[in-house]
Amino acid sequence: MLPAPVTTYVASRGWGRVTGARPVSGGCINDGRVLTTESGPWLFLKTNASAPADMFLREAEGLAALAAAPGAPRVPAPLMTGDTFLLLEYLAPAPHAPDYWPSLGQRLAQLHRATKPTFGFDHDNYIGATPQPNPPTADGYVFFGESRLRFQALRARQSHLLSADGVRRVDRLIARLPELVPPQPASLIHGDLWSGNIIPGPNGQACLIDPAAHFAWAEADLAMTTLFGHPPQSFFAAYNAERPLEPDYQDRFELYNLYHLLNHLNLFGTSYLPGVEALLAHFA
Repeated sequence: MLPAPVTTYVASRGWGRVTGARPVSGGCINDGRVLTTESGPWLFLKTNASAPADMFLREAEGLAALAAAPGAPRVPAPLMTGDTFLLLEYLAPAPHAPDYWPSLGQRLAQLHRATKPTFGFDHDNYIGATPQPNPPTADGYVFFGESRLRFQALRARQSHLLSADGVRRVDRLIARLPELVPPQPASLIHGDLWSGNIIPGPNGQACLIDPAAHFAWAEADLAMTTLFGHPPQSFFAAYNAERPLEPDYQDRFELYNLYHLLNHLNLFGTSYLPGVEALLAHFA
C-alpha cells in the first residue's frame, strides 16, 4: 500500500497511476522502493511507519542544502514528504564512469568549500534514526565534543550499552581534541558518508543519498568513507588537488569515526562496543 498523498501527487503531475513498486535492498532503517508510473518518470519512495514525524522533512532539507552547493556531487531531488515517507527523484544507475572516484573527490571538495562562521545547522536532524543535535556553535572542538561524542556517549550510558568509565574516557578524549585535530572551518558536509550512501547514478557519476547534513569539519566526511570500505587513493588525491588537506589527515579518521561507532552502538547494540573501546583506549 502506497501513501495516499504519493498516488495523489503522481496523478496531479499527469503521470497517471503508479504501476509498480519494486523493493530495493540496502537500507537498515527505512523501506525503499522504485516506483514506475503510467506516463511519467520513475520515482524513489522511502517509507517508515515508526519514523519521527520530522525525520523525512529534515532529510529533504539536507538534500536541498547539498544540492545548492556549487559543484557538489549530485543528490536526488526531494519531491514531497510526509510523516512516514519521502518521495524522491530516481537516479537511474549506470556503470561507473572512468573518472568515478576522482570526480567524486573533486566534487566533494567543492561541497566542502561551502562554509559558515558557526558549526551546526539551521535545525536538528537525524543520523540514521538517531537524533542529531546541531546547535550553532562557534568552536568546532566544542561542537564535535559536546554535540557529537558526548551526546552519543550519554545515550549509550542511559541504555546501559556503555560503562561509566567509558563515558569518562570520552570526556578525556574531548579534552584532548585541540591537540589531536588541527583547526578547520565549518564546512557543509554530507554527514553520513559511508560507502552505501555513495551510488552510481546517471552517466555513471557518483551520487550521494541519505544525508545527515550540517556544517562541521570536512575531514569527518572523508573519514566516514573509510568506515565500511575504502575509496581508492585517486579519490583522496583528486580531493587534495582541489582543496588541499592538512598533513596526516588520514591518521585522524578513526577519531572522527568514533562518533559513528557510538551511533551504531546505540542503534544496533553491543557488537560495536569492542570497536568503541579500542578507539577510546587509543585516543583517551
